Amino acid sequence: MRVLLIEDDTVLGAAVRDQISADGHSVDWVTRLDAAHDTLAAGIFDLILLDLMLPDGRGVPFLKRLRAGGATTPVMILTALDQVSDRIEGLKAGADDYLVKPFDLDELSARIGSVARRYAGNPNPVVTIGELEIDLAARTVSRAGTAVSLTAREWALFETFVQRPGQLLSKAQLEERLYSFDECVESNAIEAHVSRLRKKLGRSVIETERGLGYRLKRS
Repeated sequence: MRVLLIEDDTVLGAAVRDQISADGHSVDWVTRLDAAHDTLAAGIFDLILLDLMLPDGRGVPFLKRLRAGGATTPVMILTALDQVSDRIEGLKAGADDYLVKPFDLDELSARIGSVARRYAGNPNPVVTIGELEIDLAARTVSRAGTAVSLTAREWALFETFVQRPGQLLSKAQLEERLYSFDECVESNAIEAHVSRLRKKLGRSVIETERGLGYRLKRS
């Protein structure tokens, strides 16, 4: 999943970035709303984490403009504003979740997963595909009853497929969801990750459409 973090607190921003990256997601971090606007115009994101008080403006009007322009990307507000009226204003503006600072980073990870599942049309965290049982909330997968260990990057890639069953995903689309703008990506990175997933989960789980991309087998 590709995440845009809009946060001007450098200490908190670094902690959130590192947490999300450790979960296997790609993160682009900006500290101003104008930079956020430019970044959104240049790429597609699966989630926006939005602070409400930024050097060049407030997050709520920014969110309202996004929604008025037709943007459907899920948005989670991260803010020190903890009044009920602040929460109501943020949710009415189009936020999908509201987390008050200071917060536990593991709770942030859990909420990100919950929002992602809702937008993928699958609020149930447990998914079964053939002999695989995937718990999207616990971020675990078992094959024929045996737990399978995946790296953070392998999990992020597999989760992308699970949330889009049967959908053909190009190499470029997968790279977008796994790597941030400034991250160096080796030319065969996606192929290598897919190869390792097949070894762990079964060769037929991920299908290749030569020259087009990959898709998760439906059953």
